[in-house]
Amino acid sequence: MDVSIIIVNYNTREITKNCLKSVYEKTREINFELIVSDNGSKDGSQDMIRTEFPQAILIENNANLGFGTANNRALAVAKGKYVFYLNSDTILLNNAAKIFFDYWENAVDKDTIGALGANLLDTQGHIIHSHGDFPDIDSVMKDTIKALYGTSKLTVLNVLFRKQISSHNQNSPEEKILGEVDSIIGADLFLKNNEHAYFDERYFMYCEETDLQYRLARQGKKRLLIDGPKIIHLNGASSKKEMPDTVRIFSTFSFINYNLSRIYFFKKNNINRFKIFIIKTALFFIWLNPLLFPKTKHYIPRLLKT
Repeated sequence: MDVSIIIVNYNTREITKNCLKSVYEKTREINFELIVSDNGSKDGSQDMIRTEFPQAILIENNANLGFGTANNRALAVAKGKYVFYLNSDTILLNNAAKIFFDYWENAVDKDTIGALGANLLDTQGHIIHSHGDFPDIDSVMKDTIKALYGTSKLTVLNVLFRKQISSHNQNSPEEKILGEVDSIIGADLFLKNNEHAYFDERYFMYCEETDLQYRLARQGKKRLLIDGPKIIHLNGASSKKEMPDTVRIFSTFSFINYNLSRIYFFKKNNINRFKIFIIKTALFFIWLNPLLFPKTKHYIPRLLKT
């Protein structure tokens, strides 16, 4: 088996259907398997997969285990030499899996490669967010303090922080990047199928792929964006949505988990405990804001434990 393509699904029946359809239509000339790890969907996703894609391997989890754990469940049964983690909201436009496979197999320095990815596209064909830098604790600390000021005054976030939040939640057009990057986003991540392809399950969502690639970097392995694979990431459509206000930003499920994951990343990698304390303290008071508290109060114990 050359490649195991792994997709996590959670209540995205039609989106996942289009993704699976593109995989089977575009993937040729390699021996591959497709594994869908379903996180307890309630929208009929499992029946759709069994009926319309009987050749796919379906793993039915009893609950929403999170991104990393669901991928790990699939990786545990994957038989491919390589694993291709693919988001359910992606669409393959060409034989991306084979392009990744051939690149790695034919690379002179294949032993130095840790992960491969592509410049992702929106539905208009524009390059969108495809990679990121490893988290910088100084920047995170400064931005969190600015956010505390913004929420305490019940004002709109200052311009700098609004841009930082926007870059997390939206995909705006970017320039094409080829070569080594810190971290390829988890929407398309091609790895060797070994113990280094597993995610840390203590992350529920966000930073799982960053953590994995940080470990690869410490082993001297490169994370490369290569030319050739063409993949649409539908999340790019969110770039046209209006920027939410301060209260909505900090009470969203995704942003809460994003901050918790970054704190865990810093703590796990022993990155300046005092600065971690400052970040946690600022978030604590942000989440105590009366306008946020109904939604954030459930996460304060997790913040204190992280």
